[in-house]
Amino acid sequence: MAETSGSWWRQREVLRDAGLAVLVFAASVAILAGRGGMDDTRELDWLGVFLAAVTSLPLVAWRRAPLAVFVVTAGASAALNAIGYPAGPPVGPTVALFLLAMSPERTRLSRPATGAVVLGVFAVHIGSVAIADDAFPTVPLLFGALVWGGAWVLGDRVRLRRARILELEERARRAEREAERERRLAAAEERTRIARDLHDSAGHAINVILVQAGAARLLREQDPERSQAALETIEDVARETLGEIDQLVRALREGDSDGVEAPPGLAALPTLAELHRSAGLAVSLHERGQRRPLSPGLDQAAYRILQEALTNAARHGDGSANVEIGFDPDALELRVTNPIPPGSTSAEAGHGIIGMRERAALYGGELEIDSPAGGGHVVRARLPVEA
Repeated sequence: MAETSGSWWRQREVLRDAGLAVLVFAASVAILAGRGGMDDTRELDWLGVFLAAVTSLPLVAWRRAPLAVFVVTAGASAALNAIGYPAGPPVGPTVALFLLAMSPERTRLSRPATGAVVLGVFAVHIGSVAIADDAFPTVPLLFGALVWGGAWVLGDRVRLRRARILELEERARRAEREAERERRLAAAEERTRIARDLHDSAGHAINVILVQAGAARLLREQDPERSQAALETIEDVARETLGEIDQLVRALREGDSDGVEAPPGLAALPTLAELHRSAGLAVSLHERGQRRPLSPGLDQAAYRILQEALTNAARHGDGSANVEIGFDPDALELRVTNPIPPGSTSAEAGHGIIGMRERAALYGGELEIDSPAGGGHVVRARLPVEA
């Protein structure tokens, strides 16, 4: 399809150039025929028609060699003047000069060299008029400078205008590509955020369900009421998590996250701690400094970091976790400490740890994970806070 379109476009160009050459040829013959025999000029004959054809028909090939076409047409026009034909307006060379100025990139010479060739051909053309008139061609000199100079300036203006249009079109295409790239990057970043939220929610819920299911199984005969409470907790957590996962998956499927409810922030931390306590993890919360409002993104990131840290403490720890939140003047400090059973090691890798590091880095913060020699597991995060 592309080759067919290109071939059709080239055929249109050839037909257009052929039409231009025929039109210029007809105008040149008409000028020679109308002024032939006046002021002792030569009548139009077969030689004049031939030279008129040479001054115009080469325009068919101007796209391939505009400078050569100009030289040939101007040379034939100079021959017409030198032999004694009427020195009318050199239509063919003027059109060729306009096309040369409009497309200088089609020539192999530099612009200064092209200008030197044009001036040389102009001098030859004026010299032919001087030979025919046997006098200094003052009027033809001024007239030729005006006509050819105007053709050159007009062609150069057209070239500049076309270049500006092409530049604007390229700039518009580049801006469109950049906008599309930014849109794709934003969509990818949003999908990454949604994937982190999905992992955090699912991981936390599965951990709670696992602990509560084990408690329900162990307490089924000894303490039926606590076993029933554990099953109710499983039901509540599963229902809540399924709702959140449904929203996240729908956002990924539809490519639009505007309808996804914002994940909870630090205000939901007591609920999260109570949920872990009901699952058997002794969680203690401590705050220092004066609590202040946080940006929604930072608030959610802090909550997700603490949620993942508590999930890891419940999964790999020894039954307790201490959460400290520090509201410093320029940062939010998070610290989760939990003991580790003897002989066990905490997971230092995995999607949860990666997600916590990414959330901290997203807001210009840092996250450290340490296992002191005395035992235990410590997660520390520092998130800068704007004044």
